[in-house]
Amino acid sequence: MSLKLLSVVIPARDEEESLPSTVRAIHEEFTRESVPHEIVVVDDGSKDGTWKVLKALQAEIPSLSPVQNLGPHGFGRAIIHGLGHIKGDAVVIMMADASDPPSDAVKYWRLLCEGHECVFGSRFIRGGNVVDYPRLKLLVNRLANLFIRMLFNIRLNDTTNAFKAYQRHVIEGCRPYLAPHFNLTVELPLKAIVRGYTWTVIPISWHNRKHGVAKLKIKEMGSRYFFICMYVWFEKYFSRGDYKRR
Repeated sequence: MSLKLLSVVIPARDEEESLPSTVRAIHEEFTRESVPHEIVVVDDGSKDGTWKVLKALQAEIPSLSPVQNLGPHGFGRAIIHGLGHIKGDAVVIMMADASDPPSDAVKYWRLLCEGHECVFGSRFIRGGNVVDYPRLKLLVNRLANLFIRMLFNIRLNDTTNAFKAYQRHVIEGCRPYLAPHFNLTVELPLKAIVRGYTWTVIPISWHNRKHGVAKLKIKEMGSRYFFICMYVWFEKYFSRGDYKRR
């Protein structure tokens, strides 16, 4: 399949310390591997110098295309805003804190070019790796993903990770999106699976952030994840295929 441009969407709130190294690493790796790309970083209402940093980086990295989400804010809303600004025929969602290796994103691109409509990474299969993962977060992650696997009867065991890639028509085919926060990380892949798009899973790595503070608040997200899971589950079993690809 002839894909011409990979769009990277990065939601960012108060990430002035992390963004320079993150964006440079993505650009350098993609350039070295001849991956045609654009990097869409969404400033989601930052209170620090995130926007100023992005504008300075834009002069250095021509493939960087920063945009501002003027509100309402939220991790999911920032990603959806970014998806509305992409030019590519494929997209990968990455984090601003450099937790997602650009080399894994290159592997995603190669598989999308081979014809897969979605490529999902897992940190918890043979070949996957996590570095400095907080223990409580890890426990909650594994329990949440076990619940999702059982609910949807799928082999994917890292649904909650945002770092995934899609051909553009999948993104359009999974609209509308309801999740305004981190629960978008499960709405996107689950809708793609339920609506019948092809997907594959590869091992990936994850490294804890070096700068700033993680934005995910576990206590706040439990009911939101559950709501989105049940929303897509009802679509799977009760929509009579109304939203399934034709």
